[in-house]
Amino acid sequence: FWCTKTWQPSGTREHVASFKAHTKCNISSLAWTPDGTRLLSGGDKEDPTIREWDPLTWKQAGLPWKGHTSHIWDIAIHPNGTLVASASHDTHIRLWQLSDQQTIAIFKHSSPLRSVTFSVDGRHILSGGEDHKISEWEVPKSVHTKILADTTARHACVTGDLSIAEELLTQDIHTDANNYTLYAHRSFVMARQLAWDHALEDAIKSINIRPSLIGYISQGIALCGNGLVREARIAFDIASLFTNKHSNTDLLLIKAITLFNADQQEEAILLVKELAAACPNADILGCRVVETYLHVQLGTKASRHDEATYHFTTAVNAGALSSKFIQTYEDLTVRFVQLFGWDLGSLQLTAHQKRCQAFLSARKFDEALEAYKCMMDTIDESAKASCLVWSNDFKQKCSALFAANGDAALAARDYDRAIDLYSAAITLNSASSTVFANRSKARLGKMLWLEALLDAQKVIELDSSSYLGYNLKYAALHGARRYDEAIQAFQTMLSNLDDAPDIQTQELLQQYLRPSEVKHAIRQVIDAQLENAPLRVLHTTTGLLCDREAQISAFKMSTEYKELLSSTITHPDLDRKRIEEVVRRNLRYAMLSHRWEGREPLLQDIQGKSVYGSEFDSVCGMAKLRSFCETARGAGHNWAWSDTCCIDKSNNVELHESVNSMFVWYRHSALTVVYLSDVPPSSKSGALTKSAWNKRGWTVQEFVAPEVILFYQSNWTLYLDDHTPNHKESVAIMQELKEATGIDQSAAVAFRPSMNGAREKLHWASTRVTTRQEDIAYSLFGIFGVRLPVDYGEKQDEALGRLLQEIVARSGDITSLDWVGKPSNFNSCLPISITSYQAPPCKLLPLPEDEIQSSVSSLRNTVAVNFASNLYTQLRNMSAPRFAAQRLHLPCIAFNVREVRRVSSPAPEAHFTYRVKADGLRSLDITTEETLVLFWQARPIEQKFVLVRPWDRSLFELPDFVRPDFGDYTESEEDFRVSSSSPSHDRLGDYPGKHEVVGQESQAFRLLVRLRQPFSAFLLAQQRTGEYKRIASDYDITGQVNDVGDLMNIRTIEIL
Repeated sequence: FWCTKTWQPSGTREHVASFKAHTKCNISSLAWTPDGTRLLSGGDKEDPTIREWDPLTWKQAGLPWKGHTSHIWDIAIHPNGTLVASASHDTHIRLWQLSDQQTIAIFKHSSPLRSVTFSVDGRHILSGGEDHKISEWEVPKSVHTKILADTTARHACVTGDLSIAEELLTQDIHTDANNYTLYAHRSFVMARQLAWDHALEDAIKSINIRPSLIGYISQGIALCGNGLVREARIAFDIASLFTNKHSNTDLLLIKAITLFNADQQEEAILLVKELAAACPNADILGCRVVETYLHVQLGTKASRHDEATYHFTTAVNAGALSSKFIQTYEDLTVRFVQLFGWDLGSLQLTAHQKRCQAFLSARKFDEALEAYKCMMDTIDESAKASCLVWSNDFKQKCSALFAANGDAALAARDYDRAIDLYSAAITLNSASSTVFANRSKARLGKMLWLEALLDAQKVIELDSSSYLGYNLKYAALHGARRYDEAIQAFQTMLSNLDDAPDIQTQELLQQYLRPSEVKHAIRQVIDAQLENAPLRVLHTTTGLLCDREAQISAFKMSTEYKELLSSTITHPDLDRKRIEEVVRRNLRYAMLSHRWEGREPLLQDIQGKSVYGSEFDSVCGMAKLRSFCETARGAGHNWAWSDTCCIDKSNNVELHESVNSMFVWYRHSALTVVYLSDVPPSSKSGALTKSAWNKRGWTVQEFVAPEVILFYQSNWTLYLDDHTPNHKESVAIMQELKEATGIDQSAAVAFRPSMNGAREKLHWASTRVTTRQEDIAYSLFGIFGVRLPVDYGEKQDEALGRLLQEIVARSGDITSLDWVGKPSNFNSCLPISITSYQAPPCKLLPLPEDEIQSSVSSLRNTVAVNFASNLYTQLRNMSAPRFAAQRLHLPCIAFNVREVRRVSSPAPEAHFTYRVKADGLRSLDITTEETLVLFWQARPIEQKFVLVRPWDRSLFELPDFVRPDFGDYTESEEDFRVSSSSPSHDRLGDYPGKHEVVGQESQAFRLLVRLRQPFSAFLLAQQRTGEYKRIASDYDITGQVNDVGDLMNIRTIEIL
């Protein structure tokens, strides 16, 4: 037949079983007992009996219920499950006792019956027959009273009112002293009250009246309670003789529970597991209920936290304590409640709560949180309401522990762990602003900027007057590179600190700088940086020409500026070094060194326009300018300068400033790009040497001034494909440049502007040419570190004369007077052209020290000490050379010329060679294009000639304690140190003061030795006014004294 359990709403109407029921014909009626353990069937007139079926085996349980004589059309079960009413075609209603299948009462209807049912309260029976009437019958009071007593006693056991249950069962026993079940039930009640002797007594009485399953169960429970475990096992074994397969499962579960309560936990758990393994599917649930309850009890008794968490987790995972299960298997659960007082209704909640607490006690915070979530997902709304106080308390404890451990993790920089812990605290208890603030800090540590920002916003929502939320908001926005917003948040934080009610909080302001302070400091650094930068530059990204204010504006709009401002305000002290680094990196620029070729784009051509604009595609020289800007940008520089378009040549003031500052600009550039338009792609070594770039006047300073320089071929690829970051470090390239310019690598690398070694620097420029003749002098202003007026239109000798005059006047260096060629109109001691320095500087070989010592010893025998000392003192007191009104006042040793004779020589036709004799000097020859008046002793003349030795203080071998004057070019003192190969050494040899000086006497004799050596001399002709003019020579004039013991004419001569 087809079966549907009407009490199970989730029934599937599936086919359960088919079996032979009654002996003949059809089944007329069916009914399930409320606990689902029995199915009752009613037969037809051929078999008018009621039969009882076990749904586990579908076998008949007991004998047929006999009494009716015709069809049994309907069967009804009393609400408490103890009575059965049947309606038959024989017009009778029979009331049966379900426990013993006995008829309690018979009611006669007026016609054959079709239906029957109990009233809701179970006090009446309603029947319907073929007469179309419903009849109401009262359940006999004696039966009702007994039912009421049994029901009340059962309810009292379930609710825990054991004294009432005992009283009711005792009253029943007095009424029915031979009812064995009553004694068994009272035994259960006494066991619940731990009255083990009385429980055992009632169990024995039950068995004595009638041995039964219930009697031996009560005896087993009572024996275990009295500690007689072995005897209890025997009682349960005997009880098994009264069971079928289904009831035997229940018996074994009861036995396991009883043994567990007698401290036989291992045996009990093992018994339940074995039973579950051997049970039919339907009985596994009962095993799970028992196993779950036992694990809860074990967890409660556990002495170790990990043991407790294991048992509670096992209980929860069993899933046998859900309200749905308890409702479905109510009879099973009520049975355990009656026998052992189990509170299965709250056991699920208890297991979850104890599990949560166990994890918390074990300091397994993550597991505690997961256990709590599991609990809240599992229990129903009524359970949630009942544990609201516990839940709030647990969440508060958990949240506090999570927050405390989060603080520890944050302090240890375990940011992931800290975030998890703070998140758990927030999930449990919504958390305070402190927890949100700390999670924000942890997220900042992990650079989770947006998440940190959300937490900071939450802190502000919870406490808008606190500075902390805005501090964290600033940090998150700064990390996310939203600097404008970050600075705004920071300013709000400062306002909150200003408004703080307590002085301690206000003092936090000392940890920070106000944005206005930092802006001012940055502007100071910007101004200092731009002092040595060009007045205008090209923006390599936009291609626009910018003055300094435009540069500053572009920088302030940049991410770098905003980041610098945002990061600096959080420190109590200005990090000026970092400010300088960021400013320098952003404002650094590249300089172009090149040759002008045809028409180049000028400032007026590109002002207000981008050099990348399409309107310039056909403009001459624009391709070079664009490529330069792109090259600079590719090298990481925002700015670029070219002399073609970055100077307003129509503005004399700006032109003057640019000429005088150009060396400084090149010097402070991050990169100088040298564009060699005449060096084709893929050129071989040597092409640079031949480039016309080496012959241009301005390129001297453009080569020596920069610290970093790169040479590019005509297609803007690196020369020789040399990817050295700085071509001044490239041996091959620097060797080519030395061959082309005479400037070696060490001099180019270590060069510093000064007036020392002027002669060698002038030699570098001697072969250079400029479009404007005066530019040859202007291009050297930076080399010597001088600032002079720029006067385009003056002649080269005027411009050069002003420069050389400044060098001599300010430094005392007279090496610039070492030249051959034509004299300048500016002053006869100066050349008319830079080409007069093409001859290498006159450098006479120095004396070895042993030779000096030998000569000193020899002189001591021939020269008086007083003479040597007086000469030394007189020369020490000589003033430095100076210029005044284009007149050179030259300190010197003068030798009067007493004879000038013309001699034959291979000199050019326009030049003459003269033999000159002077007092105290050996005879010497001079070649010049000037015509000299010949004279000798027999042929005297009025005009006076002298050969002079310009005085050079380096002959004293004294250390130089005076820092050279470098004009307006300023760098650190260390920057001006010059290597041994730098052009700063004396033209008469290298005499560092490394020899021990033993008094002035020794110094005087050493000076005499040097004065005896050859020297570079000038020939001067006295003018009518008494001043002198220099007679220019085609070759160096080298003089040498006859005897240093002779008196010397030491004087200062004024030269026109």
